[in-house]
Amino acid sequence: MSTHKKNVAIIGSGNIGTDLMIKILRHGQQLQMAVMVGIDAASDGLERARRLGVATTHEGVEGLVRMPEFAGIDFVFDATSATAHVANDALLRQHKPGIRVIDLTPAAIGPYCVPVVNLDANLAALNVNMVTCGGQATIPMVAAVSRVAKVHYAEIIASISSKSAGPGTRANIDEFTETTAQAIEAVGGAGKGKAIIVLNPAEPPLMMRDTVYVLSEAADQAEVQASIEDMANAVTAYVPGYRLKQQVQFDVITPDAPLNIPGLGRFSGLKTTVFLEVEGAAHYLPAYAGNLDIMTSAALATAERMAQAL
Repeated sequence: MSTHKKNVAIIGSGNIGTDLMIKILRHGQQLQMAVMVGIDAASDGLERARRLGVATTHEGVEGLVRMPEFAGIDFVFDATSATAHVANDALLRQHKPGIRVIDLTPAAIGPYCVPVVNLDANLAALNVNMVTCGGQATIPMVAAVSRVAKVHYAEIIASISSKSAGPGTRANIDEFTETTAQAIEAVGGAGKGKAIIVLNPAEPPLMMRDTVYVLSEAADQAEVQASIEDMANAVTAYVPGYRLKQQVQFDVITPDAPLNIPGLGRFSGLKTTVFLEVEGAAHYLPAYAGNLDIMTSAALATAERMAQAL
């Protein structure tokens, strides 16, 4: 094992945790896999980890902290659930207060982190929250408009294949909408945010699609479009399947024909609509599961940058 790399443990041997493990094994520059943690000894994630020479435990975080490998762990990714993460973080800090935790659940114990928007401001955080798949895909677009003009309201609709929504995703639907809406405001810069998730049962499964509506002060449309395209290119650097699905659309809302937005009132200014598509890298998950791929890709990019800073 290389001595300059930081050792990583992943909690959660389901789809997200297993995909993340494969990404680290294939593409880790600053990180190396040390332990895969699960609760089902027969899970595909733990079996795959063992075949790849990664140490495992099926006794959850309690088993992890008892392992001799735990002493050398620098980063922990939590790919379980919002409720489980609260207990996991507390137990990890009881045994190693300074450990770095990358939270892939909507628990939001630590600050929200969207790599292209605010990672540099959170490099020293001991726990960062990766928001949600919808947040990782859409908040960069809200932030792109926000850096050109004041954003009063932003609404996102994330449509994902039902087949890519596992038990963890389904159990966290409420947390998804609440966490994403809060992060649209805190990270994206919107005065008010709203998030909607749609589980699409279509066959064959469709790739992740996102629609972003942004209401801002009047601004130069060319400048807003350039900001959005620059931001999309920045996301593509670590999520290759991320792309603008079609031309950015603009509508000028005049004072004599304003929009009535609940919680915002009468709005006039610029309405920007962005259509996105996220195709997965198919490391472990199918290509249509871009919602899961963007989470693991963003988490890996975050930890790599933090490890480099260390």
